[in-house]
Amino acid sequence: MTDTMNDIMHPGGESGSNPDFPNSPDGWTRETAADRASQEGLEPGDDHWAVVRALQEYNARHAEGGINVRELHDALDEKFHDRGGMKYLYELFPGGPISQGCRLAGIEAPPGSTDTGFGSVR
Repeated sequence: MTDTMNDIMHPGGESGSNPDFPNSPDGWTRETAADRASQEGLEPGDDHWAVVRALQEYNARHAEGGINVRELHDALDEKFHDRGGMKYLYELFPGGPISQGCRLAGIEAPPGSTDTGFGSVR
């Protein structure tokens, strides 16, 4: 079953230690994520943090049963539909809104979120 924006916005997980990121993983800090973003050539703004928050919320709700990359993709597309959906998310995260976003969110990207078969043929 595909998750909706309501599923992302109202997860069933426990609150983290950061009130701005209540579903952040243990040990995750916004500062560490900002450093990681800088290493990846990103300057995170409010829009990036909204995606990080959404990924953490989704993870808190679904971590126990495992995250399906397609369902996560669809949930993000729906949540950010009013801003352009996945096209908008790829503009924010050129390394992939799921794989790069998960790295910044401090969570493991689900299997299949990175496809190394595309790109360079070397």
